[in-house]
Amino acid sequence: MPRPAWSLHAYQLIEPDEQLDLFACREVRVHLLARQLELGEFADRTLCGSLLPAQPVWRVLDKAGLRDQRLCSACKVVLDAQKRGERPSI
Repeated sequence: MPRPAWSLHAYQLIEPDEQLDLFACREVRVHLLARQLELGEFADRTLCGSLLPAQPVWRVLDKAGLRDQRLCSACKVVLDAQKRGERPSI
C-alpha cells in the first residue's frame, strides 16, 4: 500500500530544556520540527522559525502530541498548511 505524501512521521516534537536559550522561544512551548532538516539554512529552526533550544527533548509526533496545550500555535498553523500542500510564510 503506498504511503501518503503527508504524514506525522515527517515531524518531531521538541521540548526546551529547563534554561530557555537566549535566542530560542522565550516561553515553555512544545515546538514542531521537520524530521528531515533542510540543508542550506543558517541555523536549524522549528516550523514557526524559532531557533532550536540547546538541549531539546525529542519526542515522536503523534495525535496526542497535537493536542498538547503547550503546542506552539504558529507551528500548528504551519503544520496544517503543509498538510494541505501549501507553503505558509510566517
